[in-house]
Amino acid sequence: MGITFIFVTHDQEEALTMSDRIAVFNEGKIQQVGTPADIYEKPATPFVAGFVGTSNLLSGEVAKRITGSEQMFSVRPEKIHLGAENSAPDANMLSINGVIRDVVYLGLFTRYLVEIEGGSDLVVIEQNLKSTSMDVLSAKGQKVRLYWHKDHISYLGG
Repeated sequence: MGITFIFVTHDQEEALTMSDRIAVFNEGKIQQVGTPADIYEKPATPFVAGFVGTSNLLSGEVAKRITGSEQMFSVRPEKIHLGAENSAPDANMLSINGVIRDVVYLGLFTRYLVEIEGGSDLVVIEQNLKSTSMDVLSAKGQKVRLYWHKDHISYLGG
């Protein structure tokens, strides 16, 4: 249409699909401004990471075990891969061992809740490309190695 307009919504999917630029507000203050990809892939604050989509937030000793820094970071559930407990990801990957505590089969994909070393939980989402519902449901209780590319984390400010 060739015009600029401001559209206000609380529907994150709608905002991500309709926008060239997004401003995320919290209590009347701008938390982050950027393209939909920037907002989703590289959230600037814990609020943005949790408000736009689902994100795993880690800090302190658990973060240090994974990244070498206690600084809080986020990683999206679909960026995390499940592997065998003794698998060794390549040097561009971050990883940690865990145990699958819960499995929710959702047809197109499966959501896993994995308790990682140090006691935190991570949500992992994997598309069901080769597995059946019985395959994924039997994973509960299995020891796994979670891994994701270093570029898929976002260090967060306050």
